[in-house]
Amino acid sequence: MSEESEIQAEVEALRERFSDTKALYREVCALLFFRYGITPTASKLYQHVRKGSMSAPAEALAKFWEDLRGKARVEIDHPDLPDALKQAAGQAVSVLWTQATELAREELAVLRVEAHAEAQSAQAGLQEALQRSAVLETQIQTAQTIVTELETRAQALAAELEQERRAHAASTARGEALSRQVDELKQEQSKSRQHFSAELDKGRAAIDEAASRAAEAERRALREIDRERTARTQVDKQLEQLRGKFAEVERDHHAKVLEANAAQTRLAADLESARASLTESARVNQLQGVELQQALQAVAQHKAEADTLRAMVAQFQPPPRPARKKKPMDGH
Repeated sequence: MSEESEIQAEVEALRERFSDTKALYREVCALLFFRYGITPTASKLYQHVRKGSMSAPAEALAKFWEDLRGKARVEIDHPDLPDALKQAAGQAVSVLWTQATELAREELAVLRVEAHAEAQSAQAGLQEALQRSAVLETQIQTAQTIVTELETRAQALAAELEQERRAHAASTARGEALSRQVDELKQEQSKSRQHFSAELDKGRAAIDEAASRAAEAERRALREIDRERTARTQVDKQLEQLRGKFAEVERDHHAKVLEANAAQTRLAADLESARASLTESARVNQLQGVELQQALQAVAQHKAEADTLRAMVAQFQPPPRPARKKKPMDGH
């Protein structure tokens, strides 16, 4: 705790003891001056007390200094002592009181420093204790959490154990049921073996009979194969004859195809020649048409020129002379 906090705490304690404002300010002056060695001022007093007007701490401060000077001044009043001795004795007592006050202040300062150091040490011890307490609290919470987890796991394990017991009982019951089923299956297997032996004998007899039938069928098949071979030989001969005929027909067809190709080639050449002749005829006809058109244009032009010349000749030709009268012949 700081010095200001301590002062404020003691001021609050004095506030509860002294309800009078002046008395409260006077006690705060004494607290600051004698206990903490602080010269009191009106503003500092009002800062700590904050009661009444600003004139209240000033009046209390003036009264405090007046009382302090009165206590510091010692008067020796004795009728037999001279005035100079009285004054010297008073000053000596005043000096002693001042020295005692200073010594008390120094001792108070030392005590205050020691008390402050002890308070800091106690505060550090308190902080350390609080830290240890916090660590212990954390450890306790961790331990409680672990205990809770262990209890939960124990409950879960107990439930699993009970479940395993039930499963074991069920497995035992199933094992007994399976044993009974195995006995029943053994009995059924014995019956099945007997039935299988009987069926096996029947099967062997059936196999022997089937083997005899298969041998007979094989002999019939061999005879059929011989007949098929004979027929196949005849078919091969007929096929060979047909192949020869087909080869001859194919040769004739090939020769005819060659002749047809040659004829087609000749026809294609003739067609190409005819196309060329037709193209040439078309070109000649086109040229003749052009020449005819040019000739017609020339005839039209010559005709126009002839008409023009006729018109010009008719224009420049002299008018015709009048016809002469014939003389009458004598004797008529």
